[in-house]
Amino acid sequence: MWNHMDYYGWGGMGFGMLLFWGLLIAGIVMLVRCSGGCGKPERSESALDLLKQRYARGEIEKDEFEQKKRDLKS
Repeated sequence: MWNHMDYYGWGGMGFGMLLFWGLLIAGIVMLVRCSGGCGKPERSESALDLLKQRYARGEIEKDEFEQKKRDLKS
């Protein structure tokens, strides 16, 4: 009589089970890594956007804003 495990060993069913568990674990790891916002990088603000925010908050005057805006565009 054939012993079922001796016949398949690491081939056949053993390889299939190993592949199944490997893919399952890899899927869980990817899910955990991507749960914090995977795929879409955060948009960084441009220098002009930051300059506009500083002007809106009153940190810089209109003349300084216009000068820095010209400097950024050149």
